[in-house]
Amino acid sequence: MSFIFLLLCLSQPRILMAMARDGLLPSFFSDVNKHTQVPVKSTIVTGIVASTLAFCMEVSQLAGMVSVGTLLAFTMVAISVLILRYVPPEEVPLPSSLQESIDSVSLLYNQSSVSINEKNLDVNIGTSSDIQPLLSKKVAPVAYPIIKQVQDVFSEKNRRKIAGWTIMFTCVGVFLLTYSASDLSLPSSSSRILRFSLCGVGGALLLCGLVVLTSIDQDEARHSFGHTGGFLCPFVPLLPIACILINVYLLINLGAATWARVSVWLIIGVLVYVFYGRTHSSLLDAVYVPAAHVDEIYRSSGSGNSLA
Repeated sequence: MSFIFLLLCLSQPRILMAMARDGLLPSFFSDVNKHTQVPVKSTIVTGIVASTLAFCMEVSQLAGMVSVGTLLAFTMVAISVLILRYVPPEEVPLPSSLQESIDSVSLLYNQSSVSINEKNLDVNIGTSSDIQPLLSKKVAPVAYPIIKQVQDVFSEKNRRKIAGWTIMFTCVGVFLLTYSASDLSLPSSSSRILRFSLCGVGGALLLCGLVVLTSIDQDEARHSFGHTGGFLCPFVPLLPIACILINVYLLINLGAATWARVSVWLIIGVLVYVFYGRTHSSLLDAVYVPAAHVDEIYRSSGSGNSLA
């Protein structure tokens, strides 16, 4: 337990430094010593807070808080993997310093689309004499209307909607299943029917979500987010869903006292974001571009960076 708490304390300065660079915290936490390349100020602050908590709280209480933070982080990562694989955003933010490269790439794509439209117009004009005979031909009916309906259902637009709703219902099913299966919920014998019903509904939603996500295609074109290879995770969607199921079950069984203490820290974090991070975030000046153009924008800027 002390080793885990030590690792948590050592990792916090880097997290604070990254958040400060994104504008979510004051720039005080992002200062790095020029000689040691260590965020000294954020290390001192986190060390004081951690030592104060260790002095005032029991080991079991600290263990519960550390467990909640770790499990919440792993759960959010697992859900994010599903979102990035099936419904990634079509636009991603880039810093405003790349505005020149963004304009040049956008102009290039606009010129390409205009030239393609002109070529199509020339082809249509050149073959105008053939339009009338074609209009008189009867269009052959679709041989397999059921296959056509299935293709329409799993088109790109519908696929994203189906995947998004499936991920949401899968998370709901995980919560119902773990809550009804835990020892803390519905302890009385008279509630066994309700417990079994909730467990059955949650298990059905979870199983249906797994089947649907396994059946539909992943969005391989946009989940790379500017770097070759994308976000590597094996056995999708089985592994993320199993991770969510196990983590949520452990979170529910941590107890109300632990969640009360963690809720205080969550409220403090929300207040910091509302009164500071929301107005100082680096995303305020960001430029949103199509995800397919990110690699070309970075290449044209010559920075060699990517959204890894």
